[in-house]
Amino acid sequence: MTSSLISTDVDLNKKAVVLLSGGLDSTTVLAIARAAKYKIYALSFCYGQRHDIELEKAKEIAKHFAVAEHAIINIDLRRIGGSALTAEIAVPKERSLTEMEKTIPVTYVPARNTIFLSFALAWAEVLNASDIFIGVNALDYSGYPDCRPEYIAAFEKLANLATGAGVENRLSFHIHTPLINLSKAEIIKQGLELGVDYSLTHSCYDPNEMGLACGCCDSCQLRLKGFQEAKATDPIKYQ
Repeated sequence: MTSSLISTDVDLNKKAVVLLSGGLDSTTVLAIARAAKYKIYALSFCYGQRHDIELEKAKEIAKHFAVAEHAIINIDLRRIGGSALTAEIAVPKERSLTEMEKTIPVTYVPARNTIFLSFALAWAEVLNASDIFIGVNALDYSGYPDCRPEYIAAFEKLANLATGAGVENRLSFHIHTPLINLSKAEIIKQGLELGVDYSLTHSCYDPNEMGLACGCCDSCQLRLKGFQEAKATDPIKYQ
């Protein structure tokens, strides 16, 4: 990673809450926010997901980027279920890109981004930070409804209507989605230009006990396709 990403050269008056899953997209967004000299407050969630590998990666990434603070919040979405990531439902494998685009997949976690953004908004208000970054993507996104531009626009409007800081005009909240209109290959290229070390990231929905990615789930396939189209080598190990 380039020194600019892990230096202390930040604007102390420019704070941002960055949602950090430990995945490729959120790590790229963190790099973008750091390059823009934000003082970063990274936010991750232990929400009952199938594995804790991504959280361990998020901790490594937050440390690597020397963020101001990394908060991990516990939410029991497994109690609600309804997703292959939070219930005993098989993760789809070997689906074609056409299949991925047809319907909302079973790996969709009901209202997850709304829940995550709500926590990010609360923390941003306490921090007196008007900027929130999230790595949603409307192209290679496996059909998730809470990754679309219209959803983000609606949440941003809500953020300014539903907070004391917004109503009193002390803050004007903005949800930054720098990856929303990029392909996975374009995201990877931008990250590599910023010096992102993608070996620190994890994308797989269904890794084995050693933490190795399956290479067959939707997330793995989109990641592999992205690296291939970016003409770059994916540095993580697969089963």
